[in-house]
Amino acid sequence: MELVFDGHNDVLLRLWRTMKAGGDPIAEFVNGASNGHIDAPRARAGGLAGGFCAIYIPSGDLILKEPDERGHYETPLAAPLTLEPALQIALEEAALALRLERAGAWRLCRSTADVRAAMEDGQFAAVMHMEGCEAIDQDLNNLEVFYAAGLRSLGPVWSRHNAFGHGVPFSFPMSPDTGPGLTEHGFELVRACNRLGILVDLAHITEQGFWDVAKTTDQPLVASHSNVHALTPVARNLTDKQLDAIRESRGLVGLNYAVTMLRPDGRDDAHTPLSDMVRHVDYLVERLGIDHVALGSDFDGATIPEEISDAAGNQNLVAALKDAGYAGADLNKICRENWLRIIASAWHE
Repeated sequence: MELVFDGHNDVLLRLWRTMKAGGDPIAEFVNGASNGHIDAPRARAGGLAGGFCAIYIPSGDLILKEPDERGHYETPLAAPLTLEPALQIALEEAALALRLERAGAWRLCRSTADVRAAMEDGQFAAVMHMEGCEAIDQDLNNLEVFYAAGLRSLGPVWSRHNAFGHGVPFSFPMSPDTGPGLTEHGFELVRACNRLGILVDLAHITEQGFWDVAKTTDQPLVASHSNVHALTPVARNLTDKQLDAIRESRGLVGLNYAVTMLRPDGRDDAHTPLSDMVRHVDYLVERLGIDHVALGSDFDGATIPEEISDAAGNQNLVAALKDAGYAGADLNKICRENWLRIIASAWHE
């Protein structure tokens, strides 16, 4: 079985919702569940050895638009959030990540040595990520506290605007060049991440924001769960020019399993063949090189192909990649080693 270290999932959000509904999120992860995509039994079954687990503040007003007769859709951006309620939810999700570690359900990793040790021990290697920084104050005091708790990766924005920058909408077809980029506070956030050793993720930011980060950061450029705009022109995907910049920085793109970002028609349809995923991987490898392509599932955050279904089906993608000719060291790089190289660089190792 080819072990996979994954660039993005929303399991903490799902478990947080279980907790708020009065359920037991620790038992749900340890013993398994019938809902969602990731828990310990399904991760073991599918060789999902770990990944970036997002602290994410849900937007209650976001409703994805249905495609029109041409298959086009444009979902307005979710409304901005305020600091105090966002911080409360973020602290609850971070506390849940720490409780899962104390319970022995997973290992919260702060170094590549931690990740490799967890994999060797058969424990889920979780890295705390923040998707959208609504819980971070403009003076960045909260950033220091979350870092101390284990935060090692963040995306300045989700697909909504905040104090640090601007996000792209869920729209098809659309360019990622949808508005302004980083704010002055956003530039300070990137510099603080460089100083602390926190990976900066470009997955949801506008194209202008992408270039703002590129001219500011001292890290390789990373889009943890994004695909190829030339193949699926949703605003969330990356243009060839962006891909070239990622290659030049020795960065990385993690393949997003979300069907809307894989299909040529951009539709939210689980009847999406694995060949669409391989098509994006092939394009990324040709444009970036094998050292700069990885996986970023978006498990528990998106509709994924029915042939994968959940974490237990992850090896079906691995098999499709093998059938497409990826093997040995190249397959190892896509499945885990490229992520470990990137985080070692971002974390000052």
